[in-house]
Amino acid sequence: MADTDDITATVPLYLGVKQMILARISAGDWPPGRRVPSENELVAELGLSRMTINRALRELANDGVLTRVQGLGTFVAEGKGHSSVFEVRNIAEEIAERGHSHSARVLVLDRVKVTPELSDTLGLPLGAEAFHSLIVHAENDIPVQLEERYVNPETAPDYLAQDFAEVTPNHYLSSVIPWTEAEHEIEAVLPANWEAKLLAIARADPCLAIRRRTLAGERIVSTVRLLMPGGRYRVSSRQKAAG
Repeated sequence: MADTDDITATVPLYLGVKQMILARISAGDWPPGRRVPSENELVAELGLSRMTINRALRELANDGVLTRVQGLGTFVAEGKGHSSVFEVRNIAEEIAERGHSHSARVLVLDRVKVTPELSDTLGLPLGAEAFHSLIVHAENDIPVQLEERYVNPETAPDYLAQDFAEVTPNHYLSSVIPWTEAEHEIEAVLPANWEAKLLAIARADPCLAIRRRTLAGERIVSTVRLLMPGGRYRVSSRQKAAG
């Protein structure tokens, strides 16, 4: 570990801690997936305040260098997951393409009554039924996406009978009723308390929220909100000019 005097001599304390951690990662001492010392361990070893250590770790996590998982610790990131905002991709396939393991935890799979807001987005009458699912997707056992989806039962009547721990909703819906059009909205948000707990992040950790509605012809198939920790995921867009 770097000498504390080296940290304090030339740069602000938290920047010195960041540089020290980056140097250990660059040197290969801390490879991707390695657990880094805890805040308590770094406080004791460097003789710095918890506030200083916390800021350094938090900023490195926001930069995608570290991954902080509440209850487990802080790890050297294996690289942010990457997805195009204008593609409707299967997250399990994205993770597999990176050579990593996908897993899913199904929290809710039920029927709900259509509210005014849901009536607008799904095109169903008030009081009708819609299918609802809430799933946490993980990459190498680290939560990377919270998926809350509402489905038009007329387009996928067997939706609730599926095992979404094995097959993603995206894959299933694409197989039974391929989409022809997709609408997207994206924004930066802070997670609600319950969302932060499910994603194993802090309440103050920034997230990316994507709302997507898919259609098959004139029929709306589903509307979904995807919430992803900003330090663990990134989205992009690539388009070609017409002609």
